[in-house]
Amino acid sequence: MNYIVFDLEWNQAADLKTRRENDLTFEIIEIGAVKLNEKKEHIDDFHELIKPQVFHEMNQVTGELIHLKMEQLEECRSFPDVAADFVKWCGNDYIFCTWGNLDITELLINMDYYKMTPVSEKTMKYLDIQKLFSIAFEDKKSRRTLQYAVDFLGIKKEGAFHRAYADAYYTAQVIKKIHDDSVFNNYSFDTYCLPRNKSEEIKIIFGDYSKYISREFPDKIAAMKDKEVLSSKCFLCGEKTKKKISWFTNNGKNYYTIVSCPKHGALKGKIRLRKAIKSSKIYVVKTMRLAPPDVVCDIINKKKQVRESRKEKRKKS
Repeated sequence: MNYIVFDLEWNQAADLKTRRENDLTFEIIEIGAVKLNEKKEHIDDFHELIKPQVFHEMNQVTGELIHLKMEQLEECRSFPDVAADFVKWCGNDYIFCTWGNLDITELLINMDYYKMTPVSEKTMKYLDIQKLFSIAFEDKKSRRTLQYAVDFLGIKKEGAFHRAYADAYYTAQVIKKIHDDSVFNNYSFDTYCLPRNKSEEIKIIFGDYSKYISREFPDKIAAMKDKEVLSSKCFLCGEKTKKKISWFTNNGKNYYTIVSCPKHGALKGKIRLRKAIKSSKIYVVKTMRLAPPDVVCDIINKKKQVRESRKEKRKKS
């Protein structure tokens, strides 16, 4: 299996009127990629600028960031031609690697806009190297810039940041600095294409926590009635748990629970309700993880705040 480390640069409308007139929010104008083999050795490159078809003026902020002018793109090929060659270049056995969680979604959106065959029709597994950098070298939670990671790891700078090929190259260099192979087990999932049915739903365990990504539901009420969504079994042993704090929400989008497993102790559950990009229906991302005393106290305090807030609203009404 190869690692396809890629980066995109995109343009957006230069004014509000143009933005409202177009279905596409971000138009890809550059693809840069590095191919690593299973030993994480650099074996090939891909880089091409793209002629815009939607936005014919460079957004000022974008132009200043990536140092590109429209004149430089006039003789380039269109997105469908470049993207088709990029997908062919990727091969058959690979996993995408990106810095952050935006590039795959934007690639799929642009391909959809041009009615191209998608890279995948299922929820796509990939490696978010920004996240892996935090897991390998920091606190697992912080999200640093690519330039920070390059400086932190002492990687030699050979080109300006915020250009597709340079950022792909630097991201590949960060990958090479991660020597603990277990770090690469921490996959991410792009949710532009969601599970189409129960059998395709994502259920995965990452050491100290589990993640569940649901199929689409027509609305929040339907999602919060689903047995799998509300399930709070222990992800480590599969046993039923005892509820200490039932599912509750403090903002209508995130739900929390604390349960107890006879074998593994307190667990925290979190449900995030999200709108699907394609349909605006609802899907669920649920995590279950071990909950030390400070986390349990935090959830208890959240529940108290919700109760107090409701009491105040009743008094006012």
